[in-house]
Amino acid sequence: MEDEPAFAQKVRANLTEAGFVTDYAADGNKGWILGDTQNYDAAILDLGLPMVSGLDILKRWRHSGSRLPVLILTARSGWVERVNGLNAGADDYLEKPFQTQELVARIRALLRRSSGKVDPTLRHGDLELDTTTGVATKAGRSVDLTALELRILEYLLHRAERFVTQKELRDHIYSVDELPDTNTVEVHIARLRKKLGRGTIRTARGMGYRIG
Repeated sequence: MEDEPAFAQKVRANLTEAGFVTDYAADGNKGWILGDTQNYDAAILDLGLPMVSGLDILKRWRHSGSRLPVLILTARSGWVERVNGLNAGADDYLEKPFQTQELVARIRALLRRSSGKVDPTLRHGDLELDTTTGVATKAGRSVDLTALELRILEYLLHRAERFVTQKELRDHIYSVDELPDTNTVEVHIARLRKKLGRGTIRTARGMGYRIG
């Protein structure tokens, strides 16, 4: 959520290059609606938003019980703003200007903590995915995956303890502006199985997909 379009598009481009899927809100009202109706892994929140301030959005989310990881990204400096943001429920705070690598690293850290992971390398049996480099290995052998296949694999590895429905997976690997065909996820899962081995991803009717 950011009210400067040019800056927002630059951040989105950098995050896309790092393997993330993003949605964008230029004002607090749209940001509140997106965060309240969509199931996001994390939110990047500017404090100085029009219509509804970033701090008010954060307070609303926390008051409603939302545990969405939130990183405040703002030009406001000073310890008072940081304390207010953290006390309102933010998980991290980054001031402008910043280095893209730091923003990406902080987001990845938020995702690891929210899924109960501490190691940037996700492991399940002989399958490993280094989330910092995007390199996947199976039994020590590097596996060549597309950007979308990496997103699917990372999402499943973060939730290796449960089944992930097709809708949930589709919601997290595509933005709200994209309209993928209903069979698209199945196609990419089939390609992942071919590259990683048929037993790597399980499918249960009515439940979805699960690693191992």
